[in-house]
Amino acid sequence: MKLFSVIAFTAISSVSAIHAYSAVIGTPSPPEFAVLAGYGSSHPGLGETETRVETVDLVLRGSSVLIDEVGASWYRGYHSLMVELPFHFFTDREEVPMIGLNFLATYTFTSLSFGQPYVFAGGGPLYIDADIEGMGADWNGNYQFGAGVNFPLQNGRAFLVEARYHHVSNAGSSDPNIPLNSTKFLLGFTF
Repeated sequence: MKLFSVIAFTAISSVSAIHAYSAVIGTPSPPEFAVLAGYGSSHPGLGETETRVETVDLVLRGSSVLIDEVGASWYRGYHSLMVELPFHFFTDREEVPMIGLNFLATYTFTSLSFGQPYVFAGGGPLYIDADIEGMGADWNGNYQFGAGVNFPLQNGRAFLVEARYHHVSNAGSSDPNIPLNSTKFLLGFTF
C-alpha cells in the first residue's frame, strides 16, 4: 500500500506540474483525465521474451497540451505530455499487479473530422513483485510506443481506442534480465 501511495503521489504531482507549466507557456486547455482498460500479452519469441504473461490492464491518465496547433494539412495537430498510473493484473497468477508510472510524449492529429488519431512514446519505472521466470529484479523499467484514436463525444468527453507495444526489463541491473515484450489493446473515456 505504501508503494501505491508513493506512485500515486508522484503521478498526481507530475500532472499538476504539467498543468502549471502549460499555464506558464500559455497553452489554452486545462489538463485532461482519462481511464482506460484492456488486455495485454507478452509474446515468446519476440526479441528475447521467453515467458507468456497475460494481463488485464487499468490505466489512470492525466495529460496536458504543451504546444498547441502546429503544422498544416493532414499533419496539423498539437504536442502533449501524458502521465499514466498503470496497473497490470495477471490473468493466471494470484500475485499483486505490476504497478508503474509512465511519461509519454504525444502528438495528436486534428485535421480529421471523425476523430483525432494520436501517436505516443515514452516509459518509466515499473514495480513487479511476482515470480516471473527471467525477471531478475522487482524494480524494472518499461518503454512503449503506440497509436490511438480519440473519438469526441458530447459534453467535452471522448472515447479512446489504443494499441501499444510494451517492453519491460531491468536494463541489466540484475541477472537474469529476460525482457517481456508485449502488445496491449485498451479502451477508455476522458472526463
